[in-house]
Amino acid sequence: MKLELYMFETCPYCRRVLNYLAESGRTDVELHNIHKNAEDRRRLIEVGGMEQVPCLFIDGDPMYESLDIIDWLKAHPQV
Repeated sequence: MKLELYMFETCPYCRRVLNYLAESGRTDVELHNIHKNAEDRRRLIEVGGMEQVPCLFIDGDPMYESLDIIDWLKAHPQV
């Protein structure tokens, strides 16, 4: 399963997800900072349809809302 988190560092909702990732020790989520990489920003808008972050792509399908992302990650632990 491919997990990609589109985010930027000063977003409080992104920080919530990033803090969960750090606390849980997950290493299977690839980070994409849309403020540091224009191609990541373009892909987020193209695939997700909007520039909203955080956005977790789960095998290419977007999921928004920090609490929904954290709940999904908890329900699908790293293997």
